[in-house]
Amino acid sequence: MIEPLTKQFTVECNRAAAFALWTEHTTLWWPKSHKMTKDPSAVVCFESRVGGRIYERASDGREIDWGEILVWEPPERLAYWWHIGADQQDATRVEIRFSSLDTQMTAVEILHSGWERLGDKGQSWRDRNSTGWARVVPPYQEACRGSAGGPRMGAPGPAALNL
Repeated sequence: MIEPLTKQFTVECNRAAAFALWTEHTTLWWPKSHKMTKDPSAVVCFESRVGGRIYERASDGREIDWGEILVWEPPERLAYWWHIGADQQDATRVEIRFSSLDTQMTAVEILHSGWERLGDKGQSWRDRNSTGWARVVPPYQEACRGSAGGPRMGAPGPAALNL
């Protein structure tokens, strides 16, 4: 058994906005360097249902599957098979929980597991994904953060998205 990766952090928006930013507005915060098509205009899509796809759509129409939704419980919980940059048979499991701390703060917990499915390469993939999450979480936190002076990252904050 390879220990799951866990990430816990807070974001400065309510739980519904945090969930929606993760699943409906991913393109606003997902690092361009983490897109498989290398197309900076590519969009990241979550089909909002169990069995739905997670995929990247390039500006030329190409689509690359990243995963499949296993649990869809907005705004509390989301889980999916995750195989970005890998064969679907090598998917790992990501579960994300969103818990309200108050009206404008949300605790987010990520549990990334299933590394043993990858056999001998499981530990190295876990290590790579630990680094990957460290690069993905801060832009997500920034996208959740709004301010009276206007949104950061050049992206609309939760209030501007009517979340």
